[in-house]
Amino acid sequence: MGGPVGRSSTHGEGTRSRVRNADRPGGDEGLYENGDRDGDGDGGGRTHRESGDGGAGEPAANAASDGPGRRAGSRGRNSRGRSSRRAQKNGKRRALRWVSSAVALLILGAGGAGYLYYEHLNGNIKKGDLTLGDRQMADHKANAAGQTPLNILLIGSDARDSAENQKLGGAKETFGSPPLADVQMLLHLSADRSNLSVVSMPRDTMLKMPKCTAPDGEVFQASTVDVQTNQSLRRGGPGCTVAAWYELTGIRIDHFMMIDFAGVVSMADAIGGVPVCVDANIHSRGANGRGGSGLRLEKGTTSVKGEQALQWLRTRYGFEDGSDLARAKAQHQYMNSMVRQLRKGTKLTDPAKLMNLAEAATTALTVDKRLDTVKKLYDLAEELKKVPTKRITMSTMPNVYGTGVNAGRVYPKAGDAEQLFRMVREDMPLDGKASKRKKVEPKDPSAPVGEIAVAVRNGTATDALGPVSGRAGDVEKLLKESGFAKATVDPDNVAGSTRTSILYPSADLEGDAQAVAKALGVPVSQVKRSTDVSGISLAVGADWRESGAYPVSKGTEKTPDSAGAQNGEEEGCMKVDPKYTW
Repeated sequence: MGGPVGRSSTHGEGTRSRVRNADRPGGDEGLYENGDRDGDGDGGGRTHRESGDGGAGEPAANAASDGPGRRAGSRGRNSRGRSSRRAQKNGKRRALRWVSSAVALLILGAGGAGYLYYEHLNGNIKKGDLTLGDRQMADHKANAAGQTPLNILLIGSDARDSAENQKLGGAKETFGSPPLADVQMLLHLSADRSNLSVVSMPRDTMLKMPKCTAPDGEVFQASTVDVQTNQSLRRGGPGCTVAAWYELTGIRIDHFMMIDFAGVVSMADAIGGVPVCVDANIHSRGANGRGGSGLRLEKGTTSVKGEQALQWLRTRYGFEDGSDLARAKAQHQYMNSMVRQLRKGTKLTDPAKLMNLAEAATTALTVDKRLDTVKKLYDLAEELKKVPTKRITMSTMPNVYGTGVNAGRVYPKAGDAEQLFRMVREDMPLDGKASKRKKVEPKDPSAPVGEIAVAVRNGTATDALGPVSGRAGDVEKLLKESGFAKATVDPDNVAGSTRTSILYPSADLEGDAQAVAKALGVPVSQVKRSTDVSGISLAVGADWRESGAYPVSKGTEKTPDSAGAQNGEEEGCMKVDPKYTW
């Protein structure tokens, strides 16, 4: 299912227009202020959003200044010949965009009726808690300019909880059952707002599920065995899906957006069509001639919307090897195409269409409570649209297939998956271009290394394997060789830790903790403040079971090939499995 896609996109688009108008009555609801507002881009859902903003070609304010000014300039150049007429034509286009935005602003922002309509849109938005069970989310690290990255989790729900969703989703045996998170995409907007990264996680990824509390108060204890990641939604709502991502990746998540089948269809209709391509005729159906998404397209490029767009986003049988990985690739192509389409400025110049988009977007989405108004969604969209299409990168978590009872399920690929997660945590662009990141120095400098006390524990245990004997002692020795004379081993705590981490309890020890990381080559993103420790605690994780230097070099900034990265400007064409052609 392509939930996030429609969601995001819609969101941004409809939201922006609405908010723009509604900006007046709710002017104090701004979500991102000052320096934080200098970036934006949306790859998947966001991308759409960003597209939504950019859909009109440019922000209303810019269009306002460019439009009328250029028209006047064009008239002045008119007597100079053809070049002046071209300039005049461009000026008129900009003026039209400006006028459309201004009209929408007047319709939505003027008087009591405008305010009531703004409140109506706010009332459309469904909200949920962003929780982490009994875990605490790590803090963002600001860069030298005081900017922080932004991470949004897009969730596509397979809920069959309404007549419309049941009609679109089929599978009568699941009617009324708790929904699954069948699409999960993380959108990472860089701190400097220069680039956007999207990471998809296959729905059949196996992982440990954290403790979660459902909206109705029911508590789901942490799983003791691996659980399929799409189960997170029924174990505590979208907040639990956020918690599962954080548990696996260590990436701080700021917001979530969730959409269901009906929401995707309404958003796709409001957008008006997105071009997609297949290299042969395709008819998606199950092995027995039934099932599948029902997608039926001719070879080449087709503009899909409504239910057909949902079919594209849900198609597995028919694309490439018929796996969730192929489905994620098709979703990425749809989202990239949507961004390009909306940024052409052909969809959002009509105030009526803007209103339709706003209505569809606010009705389709469930968001966390920090995104609970049109104004806040608009501000987010403004951030996202700052990223140029060529700096959007779509990727999928590197993975390997399980065996035995978990054959066909996937697990994070050792090394590659952690490398991708680390790049996101450290705000490294996935497109390989130079990063504008600036080194952040701790507010409190470190003490001399000989005075820094470090308790080292062995957290190398995994579900399948016990802790590696002697690893805490090995790392203690490395620290003492680097001058940390007060390093000791904590023999009593051998609880497993997915990745090596360094925890510190208060700001005055942050510099000391970073000094420990630097000495061992551990990325600074794995140094975190925690109330669970009373001093600096180093957990040697399952990612460092072998002796020697820490395995993930902090200088490595290359996106793994296994992530299947796609650039936002790529006009891909899905390969059709010959068994599903006609």
